[in-house]
Amino acid sequence: MTVASAAVLDYAIRLGFDAAAVIPVGRAGSAAAFSAWLSAGYHGEMAYMAERAAIRLDPQLLSPGARSMIVTLVNYDAGAPPEEWREPLSGRIARYAWSQDYHEAVKALLFRLDAFIRERTGRTDLGKGCVDTSPILERDFAIQAGLGFSGRNTCLITPGVGSWTFLAVLLAPERLASGLVVRERGRDARLYEPPRATGTCGRCTRCLDACPTAAFVSPHVMDARRCISYLTIELRGAIPLELRPLMDNWVFGCDICQEVCPYNRRPRPADSGVLHRCVESAPRLTELLELDEAAFRRRYRGTAVLRTKRRGLVRNACVAAGNSRDPAFTPALVRLLLADSERLVRGHAAWALGRIGGRDELTALRRALAVEADAYVASEIKQALSA
Repeated sequence: MTVASAAVLDYAIRLGFDAAAVIPVGRAGSAAAFSAWLSAGYHGEMAYMAERAAIRLDPQLLSPGARSMIVTLVNYDAGAPPEEWREPLSGRIARYAWSQDYHEAVKALLFRLDAFIRERTGRTDLGKGCVDTSPILERDFAIQAGLGFSGRNTCLITPGVGSWTFLAVLLAPERLASGLVVRERGRDARLYEPPRATGTCGRCTRCLDACPTAAFVSPHVMDARRCISYLTIELRGAIPLELRPLMDNWVFGCDICQEVCPYNRRPRPADSGVLHRCVESAPRLTELLELDEAAFRRRYRGTAVLRTKRRGLVRNACVAAGNSRDPAFTPALVRLLLADSERLVRGHAAWALGRIGGRDELTALRRALAVEADAYVASEIKQALSA
């Protein structure tokens, strides 16, 4: 028994995907660029990017029996952020984390798509669903499939949809004909066989110009070690001193390079029903500074914010509080400096107090220095006092 590629793509759209494409399984086209990026160390502490580099470049090493790739995307744009997003008393959470953890939500759709194929072919073995955490270069294969092009900010941009999208891949053993279906803004889904050509950035450099930490080494090349998303989520240790003042009030991720992109100019709130908003996009910084482990897990259970762990999120909130220079945060920061069990939190609380820089803040720093036994935290306190 067989199944038509058009039927698979149509079902993918009915499931809630905003676009889907089928291509034969093959090697990634960006092998040289990816290897050079790793060799330059631009992946920072994301060692997993290098550990399975060969598999990322060749999906058949991940799923030896796979013959077709069904590359999909889901729009996660939840519309304009609230006014308090930019208030110094609030923190900013990137759009992709406003809903429940996308890994589980999108992977469930891939399982249903695979079941649709198996019912029509009689296959009993499961296909391989890949959502972000699997070692596969989804963006590279999405470009090969005609789903979009790589913007200068390294995001996949799909004309008519934008870049606020999650990518997911289903590796299947069936040989399916190549094809592409896209549900564009204001239009019904359209099927393209073979896949259509996609757009370009033209002369636009808004994303490169807007990045506050100068994370782009050149167009299409990002040094993740300078990216606010990396600093607030992937980095497990101390945020570099020179980058902290540039992070404003971002506490989880960053959207700046996508916000300024002309392809995202007309908001298109996600309407597929795949994702359900459950995270406050502009949490009060005082609430984040007061989170203990239990409260953190209760508040962010089932969301992507868990990835940064409690110590990471409170570390980020300390930086945001310091950047506000508002002494309203001093009591909470002093409590963290003197009593928090995490050295990472104590160190960044010290930096924030130094950034606020009033008499009460300096008194608290001197008091903490007299009793602090950890060398790293003591160095942060001394730096804060000298600054």
